[in-house]
Order: sequence, then structure tokens, then C-alpha cells
Amino acid sequence: MLVIQKYGGSSLQGADRIRAVAERVLTTRRGGHDVVVVCSAMGDTSDELIGLARTVSSDRPAREMDMLLTSGERVSNALVAMAVHNLGGTAKSLSGAQAGIHTDGHHGSARITAIEPVRVREALDVGAVPFVSGFQGICPQSGDLTTLGRGGSDVTAVALAAAMNADLCEIYTDVEGVYTADPRVVPAPADWKL
Repeated sequence: MLVIQKYGGSSLQGADRIRAVAERVLTTRRGGHDVVVVCSAMGDTSDELIGLARTVSSDRPAREMDMLLTSGERVSNALVAMAVHNLGGTAKSLSGAQAGIHTDGHHGSARITAIEPVRVREALDVGAVPFVSGFQGICPQSGDLTTLGRGGSDVTAVALAAAMNADLCEIYTDVEGVYTADPRVVPAPADWKL
């Protein structure tokens, strides 16, 4: 069975949580399943990067913001991959571009146009867990990195699951239930408890 697992930033806040994610991933892998993992940036990393950009420039070109913001997810994926290695597993972190996620050229709100997960499949074929940086891809026409906008890591996980014919796509979050909006942003979203 092929399982796509997506972990949000709050799941990756600090070394203990990163190790816990690595353990969960390895539990799934050792259960006989192929696993592809998509990680968001750790905690408030994206907000911190945006704040830093504001302090150094009043003119923040969208292309440069995408270059900056894609770094947060790459850091998370590399750290969790290292934790997997430390626990005796094999892992390989990939940027969205390395994972074959192609987008249009709209910086900050790009749409996925195609997924060619060649390197993801190569990692699976040698028994490794591929970690794919969510929220990002590459525009083949310009060669520029792009970001998918809010919820982009969830979009990445679902799109990878569809492109790879995954059996299951699990999205881990710190929000209980299913809501019509993010309850941390919208004061009173409708909710359905699971």
C-alpha cells in the first residue's frame, strides 16, 4: 500500500516533535507500506521569514519572496529525514522541484500543472522514505521556484496522492474535527467532529 502523509508546521515545532513524526513515519514504513511524506515549514517559520523580509525591504518582489519562503519547507523535510536516518531508517528529502512538481508562473499563488514524481519513485524503489517539500514547485518555462499559497502543503500532498495513485492520503493537524475554515483564523467556523 502507498501512503502519503502530510505534517503541518505545529507537528514539527522542535526536536521532540520532529522525532515523533520520524517515529510515526517509520512505524508506517515498518508496517510494510511505502510512505511519501510532505512537510510544511516548522511552526511559525513562514511568518518569521515574511517579517524578516519586511524589515530589510519595502519592495519585496514576488519571485524573491518565493525563493525565501520555499526554504522553510526544505529545512523541515531535511530535519525529519535526518531523524529517520537516526532511528535506523532510510530517507531522502526533495524540494518540490526535485519531486517533479510543475506549476504555472504565478508567484505566491501558483497552480500545479503537472507532477512527474520520477525521483520520488526512485527513492521508494530503493526502500527509502521520500520527503517532499510542500507548498512549492517549479515553473518549467521560467525555471523559477514558485509557492502555492495558503494550504499549499495540503494541496501538494493531495496532488501527489492523485499523481501516484496512492491508496491513502493522511493529513495530520493540530485542529480537532473537520471545519469549514481554519478555526485559528475564522472566529466561529462550522464544524463536524469525527
